[in-house]
Amino acid sequence: MGPYRGPVPPTPTIPPPVMTADELQSFLAEVWTAAVSPTYRVREVTASGAVLALPVAAEHERPGGTVSGPTMMGLADAAAWLATLSRVGPVALAVTSNLTIHFLAKPPLGGELLADASLLRLGPRSSVSDVRVTSATGDGAGEATLVAAATVAYSIPAQA
Repeated sequence: MGPYRGPVPPTPTIPPPVMTADELQSFLAEVWTAAVSPTYRVREVTASGAVLALPVAAEHERPGGTVSGPTMMGLADAAAWLATLSRVGPVALAVTSNLTIHFLAKPPLGGELLADASLLRLGPRSSVSDVRVTSATGDGAGEATLVAAATVAYSIPAQA
């Protein structure tokens, strides 16, 4: 069987944002208690999603002197959630329905992780995002290193 030669499906149109980075940051602080909320910072709302930052601290370390997988998964998940909310509004009960992540490199401690989430599909009841997690040392020198790539799906509850 050869390659697919049918018509190329159209690229989905992602609607414009309905929430700003500041509004997402305020909503994040409102719905997450201080006891469970990491120090996420909403960097920006982009044309296709959102960028979320996490300053790496001692609690993110795993044996071997790197950032733990659950830390990177949580960041990717939160970035996809905020990318979705940036388009549908403050729906706290939108929940993860699937998350697949590939760990590509060991991020160093002491820097910052950035998760750039781009919506691939947004429907009335679900979204799918591509999330790229990069690591920066914080010294401003050099390029950021891609440390993980994830695909995250969200289930969006019916609007009341």
